Amino acid sequence: MAPPLSDAVVVDVLRRLDRLTAPLVRRLARPPELPTTQRDAWWAEQAAQVGAVASSLPRVAGRLADLLPLQNTVGTAVQSLVVLGVANEHGVTDPAERVSLLSEVLLDRDLPPGRVRPLLERVRGAYTETAIGAKEERAGLRGVVRTIWRASRLLGRIDEALDARPKGRIGARALAQLPVVGVLGGYAAEREALRRAARMTAELLEPGRRVSVR
Repeated sequence: MAPPLSDAVVVDVLRRLDRLTAPLVRRLARPPELPTTQRDAWWAEQAAQVGAVASSLPRVAGRLADLLPLQNTVGTAVQSLVVLGVANEHGVTDPAERVSLLSEVLLDRDLPPGRVRPLLERVRGAYTETAIGAKEERAGLRGVVRTIWRASRLLGRIDEALDARPKGRIGARALAQLPVVGVLGGYAAEREALRRAARMTAELLEPGRRVSVR
């Protein structure tokens, strides 16, 4: 059995995930005229519609997708866009706070900002930028796909922790086990999971609610 993932490894991966996806999160920004009360909901609904397509594509392989790291890594990569988008809506720019949110929502792992901050310093053996291709992609579908693909490769380093990510309803997840038509169940499950990720992030950012909301 592999040893548990250390806080240092998790923080390193999630900080790089934040930096890698930040340009895409900015491009996906909601309409500026949207009322404040609807902004979190926009990420939960509109961004979910876009993201669920990408995160459900591995379901073409049916149950085989669960036997590979692809489904969890792609799904988590797309969920990270929603988490960080909601964080932006609430003015969260501190890297330690953003990593803490990603850890809580995506990994169900309690990493308070105070514990994250000292680990943000680069250490020997940390993953290099060139290894994950952390470059800002051009706008367009190709840039979106490449960013999600690179994010999923990065998340593959902590794949054993990704089963804790938000999930969709059990019925849709059961349908997703079937070959080919599983993409329909995968779409429904991932869309609901993205809504949950957005809702959990918003609730964590409410005053006095920096606790687990699962």
